[in-house]
Amino acid sequence: MPEPVLIQPRIPIKKYLLGSASPRRQQLLGGLDISFEVVKISTEEIYPNDLFPEDVATFLAKKKSDAFRDLREDEVLITADTIVILGEEVLEKPVDFDDAVRMVTELSGNKHTVVTGVCLRSSNNQLVFNEKTDVFFRHLDEDEIRYYISKYKPYDKAGSYGVQEWIGYTSIKRLEGCYYNVMGLPMQSLYKALCEFQ
Repeated sequence: MPEPVLIQPRIPIKKYLLGSASPRRQQLLGGLDISFEVVKISTEEIYPNDLFPEDVATFLAKKKSDAFRDLREDEVLITADTIVILGEEVLEKPVDFDDAVRMVTELSGNKHTVVTGVCLRSSNNQLVFNEKTDVFFRHLDEDEIRYYISKYKPYDKAGSYGVQEWIGYTSIKRLEGCYYNVMGLPMQSLYKALCEFQ
């Protein structure tokens, strides 16, 4: 007798679209056991200078969503943006090796906050939310910083680091908040939002 086909019991059956080229976000969303299609969205990641730092991620997530085509009735688009805030400074993706060294040097020995903004959009509804995680780094010396950046080339990552890489294993003392949020999606919050989103 064939085994029954199991359907995720809580998330509504829709055609989910992930507007992100990030392999980390694709891996995380796949962990919710839903089918989804990755779609390409082209938009500049720029925002008004007078935005509060913690509002930048939600602004950009919504901007990405709004840049995509109109959705059909059965589709739900998921977009996200992750930023790193150190003090009052937003650390975006580094422009080159020296910029990455500068960022990780500033993070070394300090606490920073990772904010991921998420936007869910259907043909008749939109939900935007964010989640924050505080990350505490031990002090890294210059050789460690240059080793990490030379080997892992974190040029596609806000703040110039990936929590799931060598630097996360060796240098993060503790997290306060959602680990997956630092990777790029706040999974428990996203799961709850998808369950309730119509």
